[in-house]
Amino acid sequence: MEALACEWIFEQAQLECLTLAWSFMHDDVCPFLERQLEALRLAELCTIKIAPETEIYNRAKAFHKTANLSPKDAIHVACAEFIKADYFVTCDDKITQTN
Repeated sequence: MEALACEWIFEQAQLECLTLAWSFMHDDVCPFLERQLEALRLAELCTIKIAPETEIYNRAKAFHKTANLSPKDAIHVACAEFIKADYFVTCDDKITQTN
């Protein structure tokens, strides 16, 4: 189900029906070549590029502390907040169950 949802989101981005964002956190790709190539392909669909900012770092520290998110997850959420994203898509149970 998650794969179908992701496929639909990427199709909508290709049709320019929605805008995707790419944060600097995704630049730290995994060591597997296939996954690196797929990440680069998906990055091309993202019209918003989020660079490291002090404000993101400060919000991530707060999310890490108050929501008990991992540092990487906290940065992802802080990036979405920084650009005032309408939606934050995740399959991470720890994030979806955070109040």
